[in-house]
Amino acid sequence: MYDFDTIIQFVKEEDVKFIRLAFVDVFGKQKNVSIMPHELERAFKYGVSIDSFAIEGFKNGYKSDLFLIPNPDTIVILPWRPREGRVIRMFCDIKNPDGTDFICDTRKLLENAISYAKEKGVEFNFGSEIEFYLFKADEDGNSTNIPYDKAGYMDIAPDDKGENIRREICLMLEEMGILPQSSHHEEGWGQNEISFRYSDPLNAADMAITFKTVVKMVALRNGLVASFDPKPIIDKPGNGYHINFSVNDGLLDYAIEGVLTHIKEITAFLNISDNSYERLGRLMAPKYISWSKENRSELIRVPAARDNFIRAELRSPDPLINPYIAFSLIIYSALDGIENKLNLRNSIDMDLYNADDLILSKLDQLPKDLKEAKEIAKKSSFIAKYIPKEILDSYLK
Repeated sequence: MYDFDTIIQFVKEEDVKFIRLAFVDVFGKQKNVSIMPHELERAFKYGVSIDSFAIEGFKNGYKSDLFLIPNPDTIVILPWRPREGRVIRMFCDIKNPDGTDFICDTRKLLENAISYAKEKGVEFNFGSEIEFYLFKADEDGNSTNIPYDKAGYMDIAPDDKGENIRREICLMLEEMGILPQSSHHEEGWGQNEISFRYSDPLNAADMAITFKTVVKMVALRNGLVASFDPKPIIDKPGNGYHINFSVNDGLLDYAIEGVLTHIKEITAFLNISDNSYERLGRLMAPKYISWSKENRSELIRVPAARDNFIRAELRSPDPLINPYIAFSLIIYSALDGIENKLNLRNSIDMDLYNADDLILSKLDQLPKDLKEAKEIAKKSSFIAKYIPKEILDSYLK
């Protein structure tokens, strides 16, 4: 736990010259404003002003001023910046001028969900498996959509040209206090995956935001472009963001059923682009609302694991999500299953991509496109209960 005095000492000892005050818009895109060390005391005491009108989803009536209050516990050195005159980053709380929480601060939304769960005696852990493509860049640094290699699932060098890129990403994340669990080449040409150890939900969401920044920076340094688009190549596997979640002993079945029950209502926040629905139902991405042990064609998979690693893996989200919103809705969905002791439906232990029509006709499906997902979210009393109208309106536009 850090405080203002500790941060000031750290800044002096590490020769820090710039402090990035970071936050995300309602769609999960990271933003920041940089200040110099002499402005730190003002930042902690009063906050640093930003213009809400210039940030997507932040327009707040006729008032445009918001204030960023740095959270000292999130301090990290940015290892890709110079070691002399270092740059650090802290995630921030977003406040109104009167000091109250800003309604569209999605990090605060997740904090509230975590607190609500703890009041109910339930603690969650989350882990992330995030896929991305590496494309060659043109002379202006823009993507050519030409994959960096033609390797396949878990191939090795020299076919896998992304090996050194992933190594650089993992080492950079480690410098920032983030511990990758595994990394490998994925099925698609130029496609990669890095997964993380489980953590508390807020830290896991912070890591996901940081991860995407690091991947893009390392790709840029190597003359490449990283893509987190759900379906960047139409005939190749899409990029998934598999979210692993666990709860107190004995509650996981209820939690899984809660997520299955509300999955259609929350899909507009787990798959936020038209391109997202080009991925679902194709090449190992789920389409039907079902679960199974170990079967990767299902919406929720319970991987083979022991002790603290027993978890559920939700396979429909993609990397464009705002993880603070996504984790919040998974927590509230799981809690609904736990509080109401919803019995877990029967597992579907077969490959759904080769199942006969009679079996498939009995299974409910995820929304077929973004329009349908938005309509379901718009009519949902569950969404209205937990997602502020201002955020919901941004997603429905």
